[in-house]
Amino acid sequence: MNWRHCIFLVSAFSLAAALAAGTARAQTRIGEAAVVKNEVVRVMASGTTPINVGDSVVRDETVRTGADSATRLVMADSTNLSLGPNSTLRLDRTVFDDANSYRDISIKLTTGAFRFVTGNSDKAAYKIQTQVATIGVRGTILDILSQRGKTTVVLRDNGASRVCTLTFQCIDLTKPGDTAIITFAGGKYTIQKFSTPPWTFACGAAAGLCNTTQYADATPTVTPPVDDGSDPTGMLCGR
Repeated sequence: MNWRHCIFLVSAFSLAAALAAGTARAQTRIGEAAVVKNEVVRVMASGTTPINVGDSVVRDETVRTGADSATRLVMADSTNLSLGPNSTLRLDRTVFDDANSYRDISIKLTTGAFRFVTGNSDKAAYKIQTQVATIGVRGTILDILSQRGKTTVVLRDNGASRVCTLTFQCIDLTKPGDTAIITFAGGKYTIQKFSTPPWTFACGAAAGLCNTTQYADATPTVTPPVDDGSDPTGMLCGR
């Protein structure tokens, strides 16, 4: 083998390693599917692929459920996020504080019904968006219904949530049952607060859909790989 061939091989291996590292960064693993009923898929430009129990979810990923379908995702900070039938969300942005908590995570609830149970991250870490609202979470359980031109947010447990329109009209939910309804019609946003929720997330859509588990419990048990100093799961790539 001549020296030019050696240089070519070294360059090729270096390029492959760089591409692999870039893929690992792009595919930062931020949670796993703990419950899957019927059609639950990840949506990509090339099409869709099914999500099964134990499969990872990654940042910059869209998850969608079909009719008579549901899923519960357990995030790395042990936040539990449930989706009812015909629901779509995007795991838009994540910055890890450490392996078990986020410094910043953004989730877009495009359409459908969701239950959000906060985990170990700082209360300011999560940014939840719908088509007409932004939602801040402070250590509680929220039911969220995202529809065309309308979002309903119900506080289900102790804690609090601040709900705002996209034009920064805000109300605080501080007692279980407090509900915010945001609508957009005729070019105008309206936000109202109620003490009795008109809607609730359908926990019966799938067995275990409204249970809560720790991320470590949701992760399938596998034989540990040899520690070569790398980060094959990409869990820390968002730091």
